[in-house]
Amino acid sequence: MAKSLRSKWKRKMRAEKRKKNAPKELSRLKSILKVNGDVLMKDVEEIATVMAPKHCQEKMDCVEKNENDDMKMETEIKRNKKTLLDQHGQYPVWMNQRQRKRLKAKREKGKGKNKAKAAKGLAW
Repeated sequence: MAKSLRSKWKRKMRAEKRKKNAPKELSRLKSILKVNGDVLMKDVEEIATVMAPKHCQEKMDCVEKNENDDMKMETEIKRNKKTLLDQHGQYPVWMNQRQRKRLKAKREKGKGKNKAKAAKGLAW
């Protein structure tokens, strides 16, 4: 379930703690890797770096410009507004099971309208 206020608060605080401890963890990781000497520091810098916000923004702007020029990814999900299904038949992640079940029942009920009704009683 994990939708109670308590669990939301705990998730939020864990995220805050991760942000706070990230520089310490990175420095600890680098120091461990220096001791071992097996791994090149250039490889580590490519994986994870901690920069001042000013430098980080400049670097991100350059990366975004290059990405826009070279390749474009289709990240738009084509979703039916009536049924909320995407092109693969999946519901949005925020929708709970009860809502999905209700929409599915509604869809199934709609399919039954198109079928011809069977005649009641005897047909002469």
